[in-house]
Amino acid sequence: MKKVWLDSYPEGVPHEVEYDQYSSVLDIFEESVAQYGDKPAFTNMGTTLTYKELDEQAKSFAGYLQGTLGMQAGDRIAVMMPNLLQYPIALFGAMKAGLTVINVNPLYTARELKHQLNDSSADAIIIVANFAHTLQEVIDESPLKHVIVTEMGDALKGFKSFLVNFMIKKVKKMIPPYNLPNAISYKEVITEGKKQSLNPVQLTQNDIAFLQYTGGTTGVSKGAVLTHGNMVANIQQCSGWLSTLLVPGEEIIITALPMYHIFALTANCMVFCKLGGQNVLITNPRDMPGFVKELSKYKFTAITGVNTLFNGLLHTPGFESLDFSRTHMALGGGMAIQEAVANHWKKVTGIPIIEAYGLTETSPAATMNPMNLTEFNGTIGLPISSTEVSIRDEKGKELPFGEAGGLWIRGPQVMRGYLERPEETAKVLTEDGWFATGDVATMDEKGFCKIVDRKKDMILVSGFNVYPNEIEEVVVSHDKVLEVAAVGIPSESSGEVVKIFVVKKDPSLTEEEILAYCKENLTGYKIPKAIEFIPELPKSNVGKILRRELRDK
Repeated sequence: MKKVWLDSYPEGVPHEVEYDQYSSVLDIFEESVAQYGDKPAFTNMGTTLTYKELDEQAKSFAGYLQGTLGMQAGDRIAVMMPNLLQYPIALFGAMKAGLTVINVNPLYTARELKHQLNDSSADAIIIVANFAHTLQEVIDESPLKHVIVTEMGDALKGFKSFLVNFMIKKVKKMIPPYNLPNAISYKEVITEGKKQSLNPVQLTQNDIAFLQYTGGTTGVSKGAVLTHGNMVANIQQCSGWLSTLLVPGEEIIITALPMYHIFALTANCMVFCKLGGQNVLITNPRDMPGFVKELSKYKFTAITGVNTLFNGLLHTPGFESLDFSRTHMALGGGMAIQEAVANHWKKVTGIPIIEAYGLTETSPAATMNPMNLTEFNGTIGLPISSTEVSIRDEKGKELPFGEAGGLWIRGPQVMRGYLERPEETAKVLTEDGWFATGDVATMDEKGFCKIVDRKKDMILVSGFNVYPNEIEEVVVSHDKVLEVAAVGIPSESSGEVVKIFVVKKDPSLTEEEILAYCKENLTGYKIPKAIEFIPELPKSNVGKILRRELRDK
């Protein structure tokens, strides 16, 4: 396909980006420390770390991993926490020690955690105490050698640290009892790590930065292998794209999406570190009144979010009276932004939501709308710098403008493959570097792309991928269930929610029993919100369940 999109690029956006000058994500971070040392880097619960302070603590963390635990370059550490200051400390600390980071959703059930730890061959984990009981259930069946436990307030300064930890543990009783006899406390790691001398590790673009888990296009959660080269390329691509709007060293971005998710990991944590920006971390964005109260403390310049987050803010009292005088960027992704939400947002804040598109497998950014857009256009934008997009039919033949087909992406940000799953990798990645997204899209003559459907049966709940196979596997293991099919149904609050159609094996089976069973085995956003009992599931002539028929019911 002719690169028609290049003619639609705003002035100043590069057609191609340079990404060879950095050998790793760590190079980018260390350049920012040198350049923006005394500027605020991350803020959470009233504590701010400058770039220098963050670097010092990351060094201590790395020193402990290397010196005390004896971890080597290439070893793997799982990071299981919400947005806290410990996250960037552990992330950049792990990289200083040459480790690969495995991001883990802290709300995972024991079953989900066990799969990810074993599939990734994790050597160590840093986990927030609130979720340590989940780890306790599976630690003996995991490859873990080292466990670091942190409490929410551990990285806060002064009395605040004690106060937050006391409130969470003693007053709110938010830490279920757990027993991890060989766990090391985070505070000990930082204190002891300061005494260790760090042996610098020379990372290359071929080294693995992240094993970032996704369902990919089908079934069980798979580790997308994202190299330092992939991440550096995407940071450079996004920075080049945003450079027309953002001022280095002056930006304050609101980070409410969890950094364990690829969107906030790259867009907020990485890109804004490169720009010398300040990330304001929101630990619990579900507490909307608390979130708005936190927003009132900052003249923030940028915010990223998914449709549900923007919609939630708009419907929270007090949001409309915040100071938006410095806000010049709202970037939406993870799921489709609804036009009504975009229009409401512009009316309240005075700025449009700029929609972008990406996947875990593309580190994630692949397409983005121009930053000079003044009105919401309902598209996912143009292929970003150094990125090609192709719309193809089932046989792989390129389709003309305006025709719907499979969306394919090629660029330096495309993953190496799925960890130790060559067959799965071969299904989505061609030898010449094209990645099949599984989404159906169109492209117009100017290069703007629009998602029209999904080939895959994936359900998108508040920007998180939910795979029907996983839900079905859990529900059908209930001894009173004969058959089950899971589909996504529209939801005003989260885009989609899970609905299951169940065929009973035992007539006494109730909705309540199924829900209780799901709560034991599935993370909150995967739990079905609707259950319908039916006598039989519709199937094709080869016995494949026809989910589309169920969706159309």
